[in-house]
Amino acid sequence: MNFSYWELKEWFKDVDFTVVGSGIVGLNCALQLSKNYPKAKILILEKGILPQGASTKNAGFACFGSLSELIDDLETHTEDEVFNLVKKRWEGLQLLRTNLGDKNIDFQQNKGYELFLTTELYESCLDKKEVINKLLQPLFSSDVFTVDDNKFHFKNIHQNYITNQFEGQIDTGKMAAKLLEKVLSSGVKIINNIQVKEFSEGNEQVVVQTNQIMFKTKKLFVTTNGFANQLLNEKVQPARAQVLITKPIENLHIKGTFHLDKGYYYFRNIDDRILFGGGRNLDFKGEETTDFGQTALIQNKLEEILKTTILPNTKVEVEHRWSGIMGVGNQKKTIVKKLSNNVFCGVRLGGMGVAIGSLVGKELAELVD
Repeated sequence: MNFSYWELKEWFKDVDFTVVGSGIVGLNCALQLSKNYPKAKILILEKGILPQGASTKNAGFACFGSLSELIDDLETHTEDEVFNLVKKRWEGLQLLRTNLGDKNIDFQQNKGYELFLTTELYESCLDKKEVINKLLQPLFSSDVFTVDDNKFHFKNIHQNYITNQFEGQIDTGKMAAKLLEKVLSSGVKIINNIQVKEFSEGNEQVVVQTNQIMFKTKKLFVTTNGFANQLLNEKVQPARAQVLITKPIENLHIKGTFHLDKGYYYFRNIDDRILFGGGRNLDFKGEETTDFGQTALIQNKLEEILKTTILPNTKVEVEHRWSGIMGVGNQKKTIVKKLSNNVFCGVRLGGMGVAIGSLVGKELAELVD
């Protein structure tokens, strides 16, 4: 590339910290580094013109786990581990709200609701509701999960569902914009449309090779979540999530965040519309991809559920579709660690980026000696 002396000097010379990825983790990592090291030169590299991960492509659920999800987690994690997962998610949400302000992210605590396709699944969860409530009592000082009747008049589901009174929703576009504003005002530099191809480490620096330029940095932080294995050898599996949103719906009565079929489907209200995503369970293997896009299999199922279950008596039209890439694994615990003397990573958010992204970014920055 044809960089000038001034460009090289201002952006790529004497870099102290370089963060790969401008999603919620990367931005929070840079923000914390700027607080800890106010004189440091901090650079964020983002391969897209906007964040390419799930930070601005998710459904905007401010959640920490539905009842069925937490019950399933107890099959593969200890009670202490599940409690700590929820604790981190809850603390992360409070940090997000404190850092950015509820108004700036359009935070609304309209409650969360879990819907059940079968009576058998509903009763199975109901049997263990008190176990989970007791487990989470030290965090919330009251029952998290209660039973509600079908006040939204959904069809083809069990007549009762489980309500989470602490669940909320945000506008993730506003979240990212406010976070970018804070990061830029702290003096951090962000370069978009630049992709890190590889890096190599010396004794006191890391050589970063991008598709635009090669430069050196003292410390490197990888925060690319579902795309992590393009640079790292960590146990992170990409998982694509497909989403659609309707045109505005007159007199929309649905308000809150909703989980269906153990959370494999999820929907919410936003701007008089229904945002609806999921269906990865229809084709797990096919959705283990970093390629954006949609498939007829999943999109057709989303439309079917939208018209037969969510809004069965309403004329509804889909206006837009997109997808995002999550980072998952066989464990729910996020990977936040020092990989070598000068390289660190914060990845595998498990579809909980809104909840834990702020905290993961902060923890990642604090790994620096």
